[in-house]
Amino acid sequence: MSDFWLYLKLGLNHVLDWQAYDHILFLIVLVAAYSFSSWKRIFILVSLFTIGHTVSLLLANYNVVSVSSKWIEILIPVTILVAALYNLFTSGKNNRSEKVGLFYVITVFFGLIHGFGFATYYKMINGDNEILPLLEFALGVEFAQIIIVTLVLILSFIFQSIFRFNKKDWVLVVSSIVIGVVIPMLQNNWPF
Repeated sequence: MSDFWLYLKLGLNHVLDWQAYDHILFLIVLVAAYSFSSWKRIFILVSLFTIGHTVSLLLANYNVVSVSSKWIEILIPVTILVAALYNLFTSGKNNRSEKVGLFYVITVFFGLIHGFGFATYYKMINGDNEILPLLEFALGVEFAQIIIVTLVLILSFIFQSIFRFNKKDWVLVVSSIVIGVVIPMLQNNWPF
């Protein structure tokens, strides 16, 4: 049972680590346009991201796929930038929900990319190549993501209710701030 808590805690720390804030930035832009009333869609998005993240760890752990860390380190901020730009261009538009299937597929794909970013470290700590620790780790990732998403939704509620931001302005401001944080990440990890 102690291994369960070890891997669960590792998953929690993976997402909640402020020094590795790329995961948090992606979650912020993923749910910036939603409110508590959309909890089912948010839960699906977060879970799909976890599934993609877990599949990439599984593929890397069993040496099915090997991706250069140089490319993953640039692709991670690109996924955050793409999600933030999507928010900027679709904020306040009603057709956002029409493309939900495509949004789900893209979320899984982005989860794959983010998972490959952690794959090398995970392979070092899970030398036995067992699948159960991977699932325990994924559960920790999912819990941590729910914590982050809940905090984003609370902030969204506060800014939209108390400070009277309209939803469009909230999404634009949050996404723009994330873009401002991501640009140096892109510059620092540029492979060329």
